[in-house]
Amino acid sequence: MTQKEKMLAGELYQAGDPELVAERLEARKLLKTFNDSDPEDSVYRISLVRKLFRKSGKNLWVEPPFYCDYGSNIEVGDDVFFNFNCVVLDVCKVTLGDRVLVGPNVQFYPATHPLDPIPRGQLWEYGKPIAIGSDVWIGGSAVICPGVSIGERTVIAAGAVVTKNFPSDVVVAGNPAKVIKHLV
Repeated sequence: MTQKEKMLAGELYQAGDPELVAERLEARKLLKTFNDSDPEDSVYRISLVRKLFRKSGKNLWVEPPFYCDYGSNIEVGDDVFFNFNCVVLDVCKVTLGDRVLVGPNVQFYPATHPLDPIPRGQLWEYGKPIAIGSDVWIGGSAVICPGVSIGERTVIAAGAVVTKNFPSDVVVAGNPAKVIKHLV
């Protein structure tokens, strides 16, 4: 397997692989153009994001600045909104359903490293996909950790550090995040 195939499969891989470095560079060039774009040119802005993301539904909006590793591993449904200064380290799939609202400074971290210091020191890493259901609201400065799935209609409070899966129809808050309210 190539390093990219390993990365996408969630296996240990070397991010310094030339193919991966080249793909990240292309994404960063596109992101620089997007992040520096004229705020009055919304059609151009959204065309850049659609070029970056693997899949994007209708009525997508992303406020710059926005940062990601590749973009090609991000899939979003209809009516998705990213507020200012979001980061998606998309070394593997990050999926958002329809009508997801992402507050400012939200961080999606599917990328991770081995706990063993020897392979970590040799710069091995891997990823665990993140999946966000439809109608989810993620408050500002929340952190979504590797491998997390969030059910539909769930609310993630501002500043929450989400380290595990949560079902539909709950409010989660804290560090680490825990259910503080059931919505139904």
